[in-house]
Amino acid sequence: MHLIGTDDLSKDAINRILDIAEDIAAGKSVASVKEHSTLGLLFELPSTRTHVSFDVAMARLGGHSVYLDTNVSQMSRGESIADTARVLSGYCDFIAARVKKHQSVVELAENSRVPVINALSDLEHPTQALADAFTIRSHKVNLGNIKIAFMGDVAQNTANSIMLTAAKLGADVALIGPKGFYPNSVYVNRAMEYTKVVHTTSLEDGLEDADVVYTDTYVSMGKESEAEKRRKLFAPYQLNSSALKYANKDAIVMHPLPAHRGEEITDDVIDGKQSVVWEQSRNKMIVNQAILVYLSQNH
Repeated sequence: MHLIGTDDLSKDAINRILDIAEDIAAGKSVASVKEHSTLGLLFELPSTRTHVSFDVAMARLGGHSVYLDTNVSQMSRGESIADTARVLSGYCDFIAARVKKHQSVVELAENSRVPVINALSDLEHPTQALADAFTIRSHKVNLGNIKIAFMGDVAQNTANSIMLTAAKLGADVALIGPKGFYPNSVYVNRAMEYTKVVHTTSLEDGLEDADVVYTDTYVSMGKESEAEKRRKLFAPYQLNSSALKYANKDAIVMHPLPAHRGEEITDDVIDGKQSVVWEQSRNKMIVNQAILVYLSQNH
């Protein structure tokens, strides 16, 4: 079994991973990966939290990880993704890949003998969405009775994965952003099979009754050439204290980091009493442990 996208997991599977994470967070004994397991980290893109959280997660499970920057691998000299997958899956028990194109992680999985985990692609970020769901569940308990509002660039990978993960767990979703930046219709249509999804340009409408307010960078990796244009278009969708007033008083604030303070979110909000951003970041390590355990049980 692989974790390439959110649709690789049913609602029951998502809840099982979250339950394992809950046991890990509580210090309970859980099934682990086999002794001396190795996680290969194949990264085309820079990372802080995903890299370190997987590294520490594997160590805490009694295994270890090997980090491979594709720029210093034979992939930089033309070795195919398929051949790389065949080689790495002969050495490692798991592969986590952070790639520019989603098709790359698909091809890795098709040619790997061990579970492949999408640690971010241009289309999805499923491990982030699972960590987010775990964080939300610890504050809101019943995800089937809440509303999650995602502000800013609603047409990117994190938005896709959060939207579908939240929808499978029963949460309503509001996507709030400017005209011309429409969410991925495939993910919207899939999410609407489970729950209510609304796309709006209105902060007031989108944030009304929101229990979770989520934002991310205006300039995702690979979109640097559009940086100035994006900053101007998304400026009205900054998550600041004025915008937050439209949401429920007990709404929590989330951001996957890195944050561009003063752009998509203000200091007083990310550091404020409603922010769970640092807890959210820490939970990546806990949930990555749970993902590795789950995959080892179902491979």
